Amino acid sequence: MNIKSNKKRKKLMRRIVVASAIAVILIIVVVFAGFFAPNDPYETSASLIRKPPSGEYPFGTDNLGRCVLSRIIYGGRTTIAATFFLVAISFVIGTVIGIFCGYFGGMIDRILMSVADIMLSFPQMVVAIAVAGILGGGLKGAMIALGITMWVGFARLARSHTFSIKNEPYIKTAMLAGKSSIYIMLRHIIPNMLAPILTNALTQIGTTMIGLSGLSFLGLGVVPPSAEWGSMISEARAYIQIAPWAVLFPALATILTITIFNYLGDVVMDYREL
Repeated sequence: MNIKSNKKRKKLMRRIVVASAIAVILIIVVVFAGFFAPNDPYETSASLIRKPPSGEYPFGTDNLGRCVLSRIIYGGRTTIAATFFLVAISFVIGTVIGIFCGYFGGMIDRILMSVADIMLSFPQMVVAIAVAGILGGGLKGAMIALGITMWVGFARLARSHTFSIKNEPYIKTAMLAGKSSIYIMLRHIIPNMLAPILTNALTQIGTTMIGLSGLSFLGLGVVPPSAEWGSMISEARAYIQIAPWAVLFPALATILTITIFNYLGDVVMDYREL
C-alpha cells in the first residue's frame, strides 16, 4: 500500500512540476510582454485591417489592423496580473475574517457569517454584473464587483479550520501559559491552516480569470483599446465570419491559461490529500 502511495505521490509531483513550469513560462511571457510581442499592440493601420495569419503577424490582425498576437501577450499581462491581485486580496481579507470568526465566535461571528450566507445565496456572476454596472465598468470596477463575493469562500474555509484547530491540546496549553490571542493565531493557527487555504486560492485563479474576462466581454471590465482577452473577443465577434482568427486566438489563450491553472490547483489538491 505504501509503495503504491509513494508511486502516486511521485507521479503527482511530476505533474505539479510540469504544470508549474508551464505556468511560470506563461507568467514570464506576459510580464516581459515588450520583449516577446512581435509588434506594437496598439498600432493601427488601414492597410492591414483583418489580415490573415502570416509570418509578420502570426495570429493575423484585427478590425483596426492591430497585431492580434501582440495584443494577446499584452492582454495576458492585464488579465493575469488582475487575477492574481484579486485572489491575493480576497485571500487575505477572507482568511483574516474567518480566523477571527472561528476563534472568537459570538455576535461578530454570527453577523459576518450571515452576511456570507446572503452573498452565497446569489450567483457570483449575477452580483458581479450588477455591481460592475453600477460602478460603470473598468478594470477596477470589475475587480471590486468580483471581490465582493470572493472573500466568502476563503472566510468560511478559514473559519472551519480555526474551529477545529483551536480545540487542539497545544492551543489549550498556550492559553494556560498566558499567550495572547494574537500570538496563538500567528504562531499556531495560521501556520496549520495555511496549506489548505493556499490550495483553495490556487483553484480560484481560473474561476476569477473567467469572471474578469466575462465582465470585459460584456463591456463591464477592461475598456478598449486596452488589450484584454475578454474585450478582444467582444470586439472581434462582430466580424467573426470575415476574420475568425481575431476571436479564435484570444479565446484559445483564455481557455489554455485557465486550464493550466485549474489543472495545477487540482493536482496540488490531490497531492495534499494523499
